Amino acid sequence: MNSDQPPNFTLRQLSYLMTAARLGTISAAARELHVSSSAISDAITTLEHELQSQLCIRRKSQGLALTAAGKQVLDKARPLLADARDLELQLKTTDGELAGPITIGCYPTLAPMILPVLLDGFGRLHPKVSLEIIEATQDLLVGKLESGEIDLAFVYETLVPGTPNRAQLFAQPAHVVLAADDEFADQDAIRLEDLENRDLILLDSPPSSHHTLSMFAERQLHPTIRHRTTSYEVVRTLVARGLGYGILVQRLSNSNSYEDLPLVIKEIEPAVKPVSVEAIWPANSTIAPRVQALIEFALAQEWIRPRAT
Repeated sequence: MNSDQPPNFTLRQLSYLMTAARLGTISAAARELHVSSSAISDAITTLEHELQSQLCIRRKSQGLALTAAGKQVLDKARPLLADARDLELQLKTTDGELAGPITIGCYPTLAPMILPVLLDGFGRLHPKVSLEIIEATQDLLVGKLESGEIDLAFVYETLVPGTPNRAQLFAQPAHVVLAADDEFADQDAIRLEDLENRDLILLDSPPSSHHTLSMFAERQLHPTIRHRTTSYEVVRTLVARGLGYGILVQRLSNSNSYEDLPLVIKEIEPAVKPVSVEAIWPANSTIAPRVQALIEFALAQEWIRPRAT
């Protein structure tokens, strides 16, 4: 077959199918794309006719669901549409200027540290690149990475499924967070054995919870969990009120809680293994120049600075 011969379907038809599948209904896709529902429905029907396959099941009460063939088509369509957008952007820019969208995924506790630097610093360097943000747990981020919903993600090294490309930004060990008037507040460091029977405020968001509990398990200890929360700041706030201690990795220059109550940070002894913070992006796929530039920008930053005392 002549490779110059165009297919009998269009990128627009693929885009309509992808949007409808992502949003779950044709009507929602129509609102997002500012076209009529009939235009999207007709485009999908034409695409099915040209590919001689049913790509989705349309039910008025349950929305749209992809068939196995539809999922296969979207897997192939994502890189096609991405390449087409990149080609359009490259032809519209001059002197090699970067342009186009980048969707960044980030683990929530890392977001306050990493995202402002990227949105501000990288945004000023490349004003024609639009940066979008998705915050989620690491398992969800990897799924979105594999599906093409995000271009790269910033995560902790632990519990990252699959084999994405990885690059380390920095590494630091977990630490104990205490109220300023805690009985251990004057100690230079704290043993996990001394915390086993005290109340733990657990950051219950993978991989943080897994990492904390595994540190105790490695020493055959069983912590006493008083409260669980998915919020980093709630951990610090409850600890500052004296309701327990916390174990966290991310270190803030602000030593007070959200309620402006004082906190102290103590190292763990014996020392625990540092945890890496990494940028990850899809393996075995072509990375857009603007995404490569963002990765290089992130790796060039000095993320860890001296902590305020």
